[in-house]
Amino acid sequence: MTITVEKQGPVAIVTLDRPQTKNAITQEMRGQLYGAFEDIAMDHDVRAVVLTGAGGDFCSGMDVTGMGKGGVTGSMDRMYTLNRIAKAIYSLKKPTIAAVPGICVGVGFSYALACDIVLAGEQARFAAIFRNIALAPDGGLVWHLRQLLGVQKAKELVYSGRIIRADEAVSMGIAYEKVAQEALMDRAMELAESFASGPGIAMGMAKRQFELSWNNGFEQYLELEAAIQPLMSRTEDHEEGLRAFREKRKPVFKGE
Repeated sequence: MTITVEKQGPVAIVTLDRPQTKNAITQEMRGQLYGAFEDIAMDHDVRAVVLTGAGGDFCSGMDVTGMGKGGVTGSMDRMYTLNRIAKAIYSLKKPTIAAVPGICVGVGFSYALACDIVLAGEQARFAAIFRNIALAPDGGLVWHLRQLLGVQKAKELVYSGRIIRADEAVSMGIAYEKVAQEALMDRAMELAESFASGPGIAMGMAKRQFELSWNNGFEQYLELEAAIQPLMSRTEDHEEGLRAFREKRKPVFKGE
């Protein structure tokens, strides 16, 4: 398997495991990665996800040895599966953390930004390298960069294809935090376990609110909040939160 999934309590660690190619994504990996996130979406016991890569790198993008095969139809099929993965990561109703130890380029960059939080190891390097093989960005990269950076900075990164190292990634807002290389996975797990301890349904709905906030005006967004909150007030987790508050203890949420 070139995609591995390890469960540590309520956290699933999804690893791109093809280190000899810096975890370049093959056709086989596309199916495995999509399947992994579909399974996680249905697994009630998993309440947070860490996405990372083996061998000191995150992902070097698509495996170019598989490109150019199948003509236009083959290219369309690849785009469908690549974008299906991007949607599965972005729309997962559970917190996701990308732990980026090294190279994170091409569609790998897209998948990292599809996560809720990006942690950059000291050796992390991000780039929109599509121009090097005369392709436009895919996996939703332009959408994410525009939301994070604004139009001009996003265009500069895409047009130049230049490398962004960890410090700059943090200062630009591409990464949440720079972490010592040897502490990267520990920090990712610390965050994931913290998120996983929260009320699962409410956390998923909060994530959905962020998604909807991009495409709605303020008044429309307030209407969405007004529709969501009564539903949240009927969950077991909400009742537990109220009990814990009255009893002056930490709540124990079950995602129900």
